[in-house]
Amino acid sequence: MQTASSGHDRAIEVFYDGACPLCRREIDWLRRRDKDNQVYFTDIASIDFDAAAVGKTYHELMARIHGRLPDGRLIQGVEVFQILYNAVGLKKLAAVMKWPGVSHLLKLGYVFFAWLRLKLPRSECVDGSCSIR
Repeated sequence: MQTASSGHDRAIEVFYDGACPLCRREIDWLRRRDKDNQVYFTDIASIDFDAAAVGKTYHELMARIHGRLPDGRLIQGVEVFQILYNAVGLKKLAAVMKWPGVSHLLKLGYVFFAWLRLKLPRSECVDGSCSIR
């Protein structure tokens, strides 16, 4: 598996929960906007995903969104979204997300969302058919 830290010139590798319907919706939207192929998408719910290769546990990666920059540095939470949005051409939105008051509210909101997300029903998809558990 190629990653952002293995020589890709992409802006970021994002580690997302493909079994979370809300997360998948956001990732699908980002994929459609990623015209310049700046994001490497890695589904941590995939059967062949190896969390140890990232230097984190599966549970750490599930607890909040993570990204890996081209230099190999791992980031998490709102900072991942700021870089993702910038990478897919939403530069104004990414800039607004860094404003002091906005940034603080987004960070608090994301902590709540990350906690709540694990309580929501998750889908299991096999061979193109999905079920909710």
